[in-house]
Order: sequence, then structure tokens, then C-alpha cells
Amino acid sequence: MNIALLSHDRKKELMVQFCIAYSGILSKHHICATNTTGRLVSEATGLPVTLYLSHEHGGSQQIGARIAYNEIDMVLFFTDPQSHELDQDLDYITRLCDQYNIPMATNVATAEMLILGLARGDLDWRDIIKPGAAPFPT
Repeated sequence: MNIALLSHDRKKELMVQFCIAYSGILSKHHICATNTTGRLVSEATGLPVTLYLSHEHGGSQQIGARIAYNEIDMVLFFTDPQSHELDQDLDYITRLCDQYNIPMATNVATAEMLILGLARGDLDWRDIIKPGAAPFPT
């Protein structure tokens, strides 16, 4: 499965801690992320992460394009409800996930449910709708 990671600035540390806690599950999948989030996760966990541009330079649009081409199976976008810094990016990614039926979590509680479901095989239906899909280019 291909998992995209994004986070508001004040939630980056939470994303890192989440990925450390679930690195055993995440290591069995392909991860992509916007630049800063992905770099922090990779450095803390040792997991390989395909890095896209930062939010300011179009990283959310790059991930959005992957969603539209059915190349993303899950999105974890940890949001800070007190921040308006990435409202357009959040709205854009949320709309795409809704349009293309991609499971998405915006907080750690929902992300945990998705990750545990992923480990149980609850998202295996994604393989049926995109057989033979390749992981992210390196």
C-alpha cells in the first residue's frame, strides 16, 4: 500500500512519534510525504520515504495528483485546528480523498484506527481496484 504523510507545523512532532510507534506496520508499505514531514519521519524511524516538495512549493499538489491517479491508498494529514496555514491544502486533499474513496485521517486517533486496520488487512480492497500498481518512483 502507498501511504501519504502530511502535517501542519505544530503537528510534525506528533507525526514523527506516531510513525515511530507504528514503524513495524509502516515498514511493510511505501511512504511518501511532503518534504519536511517526510525528512523528519525518515530520520527518526529509518523508514524510506519518497519526498515531494514542501507545502509552500507544491508538495500537496504532487500528492493530490497521485491521489487522482489512484496511486495513494491512505492519507495521514495531521492538522492543527488552531492553524489556518494550510487550509487550502487540507481542503484540496480532503476533497480528493472523498472523490476517490481514499481513507484519510486528520488526527492521531483516526490514524491509529486506519493503521491497525491496515495491519489486519481491512484495506486489502484497495489492491482489487488498482491491481499491479507500482510503488512510488525513487
